[in-house]
Amino acid sequence: MASTVLAQPAVAAEDELAKETSTLTVQDTSEAQLPPHRSHDPQYNMKRSDPFQFGSRYLQEEDNVFEFNAWDHVETDDAYKEYAEQQYEMQRQSPVSDFDKRRFNSDPAKFWNVFYKNNTANFFKNRKWLQQEFPVLDRVTQEDAGQITLLEVGAGAGNTAFPILAANKNPKLKVHACDYSKEAVKVMRNHEAYDTNVMQADVWDAAGEDLPPGLGENSVDVVLMVFIFSALSPAQWEQAVKNISRVLKPGGEVCFRDYGRGDLAQVRFKKGRYLEENFYLRGDGTRVYFFDKDELARIWTGAAFAKKENAAEDGRESMEPQPSSSLFDIEELGVDRRLLVNRARRLKMYRCWLQGRFRKK
Repeated sequence: MASTVLAQPAVAAEDELAKETSTLTVQDTSEAQLPPHRSHDPQYNMKRSDPFQFGSRYLQEEDNVFEFNAWDHVETDDAYKEYAEQQYEMQRQSPVSDFDKRRFNSDPAKFWNVFYKNNTANFFKNRKWLQQEFPVLDRVTQEDAGQITLLEVGAGAGNTAFPILAANKNPKLKVHACDYSKEAVKVMRNHEAYDTNVMQADVWDAAGEDLPPGLGENSVDVVLMVFIFSALSPAQWEQAVKNISRVLKPGGEVCFRDYGRGDLAQVRFKKGRYLEENFYLRGDGTRVYFFDKDELARIWTGAAFAKKENAAEDGRESMEPQPSSSLFDIEELGVDRRLLVNRARRLKMYRCWLQGRFRKK
């Protein structure tokens, strides 16, 4: 299949590619938006436009797909879909061994520690695009925003927290940057911009029993989760969502971005990487899940975890949600699709991410 790239990138490379090619498919309606434009217009054929906006290069039937190196909001073609299904079947037929499943699932932090130990802070680039994608991050850094507590879950090397603080004008903003990896936290604490007056970096297991150090229930205004939920196993989702609900104030907001089903990173996994459906083991020992939009909605509203006894005599349980089970309202949830093109090799690469905002009831 000439239209697909098979090489598997490192986790950080995937995250960086997601940063560089991010598009916004669902937008905050409270913000004034620019009309969409075609990038065939020479004035927009720059790496950055002013004001910069994502998601503006649309592929139409008459276009030459190899004219530019990226297109926004492109559905996968039939050839890619067929190839993807072949890949999924191959992956299912060659799963991770039961021994390795136990080994990698029993202590995921070990492999993230190795990852961050082997990759210095210079390996990661700052996510300066987040304040454009999530307007709330701009609002909380304004001078008159007042007392704000922001929690980043899966903060890594601080490439989200430090840019937010660099742009901050709010003297009452406090950022709590937590990560599963003690090595990642060490990188943040050794950063030249680390200041405990405005930032606190700690080790925290989002799917554990405890809340982040220094934070109690109903104490956080905004939670930021970017490419972290996918590192959890499906068995950990419920506890993680409950923990986020516990720490957030009523009406608090979760800013979320992660991998979507059918992303090239999923399709090109080879034999011996399949843990379970849509859940994979990378070459460095870290794990990654690829989400479906409806699945994410069920997870964050709590519908995926709500059970009630079936009245039938066989005693089976139903997964129908109870009204009291809802944890979050879905403010926005969209699929962010992008077609990347290698014009020299005539290759097409489909990326897919999910982006949303969830508000605690």
